[in-house]
Amino acid sequence: MTQKLPANTLTLNERTADLIRQKIVKGEFSPGQRLSEAALSESLEISRNTLREVFRILTKEGLVRHAPNRGVSVAIPSIASIIDIYRVRRLIECQALAQAYPRHPAKKHMREAVEMALKCRDAGDWQGVGTANMEFHMAIVELADSERLNVMFSHLLAELRLAFGLLKDPEFLHAPYVESNVKILELFEAGKLQESATTLNEYLVHSERIVLAVYARHLSDTGSFE
Repeated sequence: MTQKLPANTLTLNERTADLIRQKIVKGEFSPGQRLSEAALSESLEISRNTLREVFRILTKEGLVRHAPNRGVSVAIPSIASIIDIYRVRRLIECQALAQAYPRHPAKKHMREAVEMALKCRDAGDWQGVGTANMEFHMAIVELADSERLNVMFSHLLAELRLAFGLLKDPEFLHAPYVESNVKILELFEAGKLQESATTLNEYLVHSERIVLAVYARHLSDTGSFE
């Protein structure tokens, strides 16, 4: 699972924000989805005032937005933000992989994520494949041994999941990368760190092209994702 700060070091607002963030990463909230203040405060067992503070945190992260007379909804990433997300991913993930300690404990997390993706693929659970993929890339960042990077990247993954959520065919999106993750892991476990990082970079370039192409095509057809 994704590394987090110990629960007792976080405020109620921070714990609740992290809970909603994890729901986004798991694909439980879709881009553009309206968030009912009444229903969410009840399900999370918090006051509406607390929830409003949580919404402010998530708004600053670009995960939700507030529109006058329309309430709060899950954000829809822009093309510019998707390009920026992938730029950051290449800088962080590829370096983390290339410079990693080969026996780093995060290797176990990578292996568990790959095995979960394979099980979900065999079961036809493509949403589950997407979540396992998020865990795999979080594990790669954990190789850098930086709590700041871990926290920042967990926020980035939530934005990324929203970008993936714009695409209505999760099998098309995730299927090619299950075997790619297997290859990256095998290279890493064999001690071929630079080759593993190069393969990851190629993977990320391809993934970005796919996401941007589908996003742009949909915008061209409809003028909006809403």
